[in-house]
Amino acid sequence: MSPAEEDKSLPLPERWPRASKFALSACAAAVAELVTFPLDLTKTRLQVQGEAAVHRNGAAAGQAVPYRGMLHTAAGIVQEEGLRKLWQGATPAVYRHIVYSGVRMVAYEHLRDSVLGRSEDESFPFWKAVVGGMSAGAIGQFFASPTDLVKVQMQMEGKRKLEGKPLRFRGVHHAFMKILSEGGIRGLWAGWVPNVQRAALVNMGDLTTYDSVKHFLLLNTPLVDNSVTHSVASCCSGLVAAVLGTPADVVKTRIMNQPRDKQGRGLLYKSSMDCLIQTVQGEGFMSLYKGFIPTWMRM
Repeated sequence: MSPAEEDKSLPLPERWPRASKFALSACAAAVAELVTFPLDLTKTRLQVQGEAAVHRNGAAAGQAVPYRGMLHTAAGIVQEEGLRKLWQGATPAVYRHIVYSGVRMVAYEHLRDSVLGRSEDESFPFWKAVVGGMSAGAIGQFFASPTDLVKVQMQMEGKRKLEGKPLRFRGVHHAFMKILSEGGIRGLWAGWVPNVQRAALVNMGDLTTYDSVKHFLLLNTPLVDNSVTHSVASCCSGLVAAVLGTPADVVKTRIMNQPRDKQGRGLLYKSSMDCLIQTVQGEGFMSLYKGFIPTWMRM
């Protein structure tokens, strides 16, 4: 049998390992996104509540939404907009996860095997795993940023309707085309800087904490390497990732959701640093952690 025939006889995952992993990773991420999407919607609504720049510029219309926690916000969405609205923006969110998870996984494997390299004993040093994870997360998030932009803006459509504002989009395709026509290609990447920062920070917190907590538990407690140990380590790594990533996520959400002029330029914030400064000065430091609980729960 010739080498070509041998290749054809191999299972698809062995013939196309990275493509197969990309597809499986994207499908798994899409399912997870749909299941946890109401948490993401609730998080986004919490992150823009009490936005000082909106009130300072007189951009708020109608009555202000009262401050509410995660459960009250979710219940309010169901009561005021309907149960289905908990999944408003789910389509671009699935697109985002397909792009982000797939690109991140492929980028990480390429960095591990071809750029950073393994040790002589075929092990992969911890510091290289952190660098590779942060870099791969940042690369994946950069490519997925346009879908994140559409997701955030569609998640806010229900709130705009309650405030008496006109809806911006008729659907996902219309959202992409409208953003593209108003801001060009560059407009699709509005908010990409804090978006990429968040992805790098989340990956760093997740990678460093998970292994550290798991090893600590195995060495210092009666726990063995089972699902309980992995669950505790996952909760701790998610907590650290949320602590590191939520401020950048708040800035990202506000940058992406702000109104824009006909050239696609933001009317409230000049940059992510300007958004950070205005948020802290107008609402206090802890405003950077709005939506923290649903963020942690999703992780």
